[in-house]
Amino acid sequence: MDGNLRRIKVLAMIKGSNCALSASFLAKELSVSRQVIVGDVALLRAEGQEIIATARGYIVQNIAKKNQYTRKIACQHTSEQTIDELYLLVDLGARVDDVVIEHEVYGELTGHLGIENRADADLFIKKLETSQSRLLSELTMGIHLHTLSCRNKEHFVEVMDAMREAGYLVNEK
Repeated sequence: MDGNLRRIKVLAMIKGSNCALSASFLAKELSVSRQVIVGDVALLRAEGQEIIATARGYIVQNIAKKNQYTRKIACQHTSEQTIDELYLLVDLGARVDDVVIEHEVYGELTGHLGIENRADADLFIKKLETSQSRLLSELTMGIHLHTLSCRNKEHFVEVMDAMREAGYLVNEK
């Protein structure tokens, strides 16, 4: 199969899925290497396709945010508190779409997360530990933004109240 046809299939599979698809899964389905899929997705993004890479795999942006009330919140906490913050958010039914920091050299840096439940949060932390990577927020003394998707404005207010009570909001420190 040539590259153009494969990219069409990759895009169709991602768009047709109700959940994130990993590069490894796509590679196995299309009988190519994971790295070929990563390259295909990069080319699709360069063409303007809104594909997001999350800890669980690839999703299409409009599916990720469909019928949701989405807002950014400013947070600050230690690295050790990250799992508690994520659990708090997902236990309340919010989806953590991304993490954003303001870097003094690069400007705004965004990491797409797509964390919807404790299993996603656990996977994120496990990948951090096994890859020996660091949290983006470690570059900014724990200060970061999250884009949250909630059911509606009232749900968002409930989530904000819980974050405030936990002491995770920047403006509350």
